Formats: sequence, structure tokens, C-alpha cells
Amino acid sequence: MKIAAITFRLHAPWVHSLKEKRMIVKSIIGKLQSRFHVSAAEIDEQDTHQIIVVGVAAIVPHNAQADSLMDKISRFVEENCEAEIIDEEREIR
Repeated sequence: MKIAAITFRLHAPWVHSLKEKRMIVKSIIGKLQSRFHVSAAEIDEQDTHQIIVVGVAAIVPHNAQADSLMDKISRFVEENCEAEIIDEEREIR
């Protein structure tokens, strides 16, 4: 059993309030949890308006499935989030 973790750092230059940011964060977290049945949360930069840091974790049986799941999640975030991905970190434990 492995733990697949991926952290996204997103930039949303049009956001000017924490309320606008919260709407984006809730949307992407809800979509990830619903589609992939993973744990997801905003993990850093909560007080910064234009930077969003989301962490996603899942338990998988082996490394190949971890890689595949992280690729799918990365594509999904890129296609379904208005914010631009500026950094992505992956880890398998």
C-alpha cells in the first residue's frame, strides 16, 4: 500500500479578495473529491489573495497506480481550474 500526494501551487491574478479565492478553492477541492475520491485541502497561503496551494492525497496499491492517478489529477486541475498551475510537487510514500 502506498500514499500518493500531490501539491499544486496556483496563481489567480484576477482575485482581489479572500471571498473570491475561497470560491475557487471550494470548487476545485469539491471536484477533486467527487471525481477521484481523494483527500484534498488548501494547505498554505490561506491569507494570500492570488496564490492557492492545494494538497491532494490518496491511498493506492502500488507505484504505477500512484503515477497514473497523479497524472490524471494534474490534467484535471489544468483543464478544470481557472487559475494557472505555477508549481506541482509529487510524492509517493
